[in-house]
Amino acid sequence: MSARVETLPVVPKPETPLRRLASEFFASRVATGAFAALMVIVFMALFAPFLAPQNPYDLATVTVMDARLAPGERGSAGFLMWLGADGAGRDMWSAILYGLRISLGVGVASGIVALAIGTAIGLLAAYRGGWVDALIMRVVDLQLSFPAILVALILVAILGRGADKVMIALILVQWAYYARTVRGSALVERRKEYVEAAQCLALPASRIVFRHLLPNCLAPMIVVGTLQTAHAISLEATLSFLGVGLPLTEPSLGLLIANGFEYMLSGKYWISFYPGLALLATIMSINLVGDRLRDVLNPRLER
Repeated sequence: MSARVETLPVVPKPETPLRRLASEFFASRVATGAFAALMVIVFMALFAPFLAPQNPYDLATVTVMDARLAPGERGSAGFLMWLGADGAGRDMWSAILYGLRISLGVGVASGIVALAIGTAIGLLAAYRGGWVDALIMRVVDLQLSFPAILVALILVAILGRGADKVMIALILVQWAYYARTVRGSALVERRKEYVEAAQCLALPASRIVFRHLLPNCLAPMIVVGTLQTAHAISLEATLSFLGVGLPLTEPSLGLLIANGFEYMLSGKYWISFYPGLALLATIMSINLVGDRLRDVLNPRLER
């Protein structure tokens, strides 16, 4: 007579918050496609020197003999320019890859610094309150009352052209958005019982801010940071298109669009069209990812 073996039920492992967030995010096909497109764009920007057949800003490899070649024609160097060439003879595919590096680098770097500054100022305003909060928020309201592009134009006119100058201008434009968002989230947490209990226990202010207020502000910070990165990229492209952003020696998508603007009426559409398409794809993919993150992190907003 065989012995009866009892098997214990398998208890599933609890789902971690990060895994739950990922599963909800990738449940949307639009968000999944936008994330995949964004990863491809980032990959192309990081490995531009290996993917581009030409360094478009190396005078030794660029010749005016290839100026305004149509898409699909072969240049004097022997490789196929399948997106054509611009007025200086640069391969458009190579120029777009190098332009993505600058545009993404300026947008992401300025967003990270502005996020750090705005978070610190927003937490200070929410925790201290009183005249400190009133003064900071009046400065934030004053800055946000002006269009961002107008403030950026004034700052670039004062600072001058260059990637570092544009980054400083974008940081000074963006910090107010982060400060207001973090301050609103921190005020909600500051009125809760566990924060009041920590204050009654005379815990250090730094511990209350970094252990209690800051972690509960991460969700809106992630959403605003994603959307503001796309905004920073569009601002940098606008400044470069207007001729007050990056110089000719530092390529960006906005500058590439401006270089081909004068050839649009002559039928040389590809000089501006393909950089504009790359800029549109970058901004749209970032915005779609940020929009999905907003829905996932705040289920009340999910449509």
